[in-house]
Amino acid sequence: MKPLQISPETAVKLAKALNVPIEHLMHMPQHILLQKMAELAKQTNADAPAADKNDPEQSS
Repeated sequence: MKPLQISPETAVKLAKALNVPIEHLMHMPQHILLQKMAELAKQTNADAPAADKNDPEQSS
């Protein structure tokens, strides 16, 4: 299996967000990475609505 084809900056950000070492991230199967990214997005979206209610720029 070849390493993921992502930029170093993206790898650093993903590793930090997913709380995994960069070495593990680069050799992680793509379907597992996509699953973890989906879980992270769900978590982020669950936290976001509360913040959006107080954002004056969002209410147009």
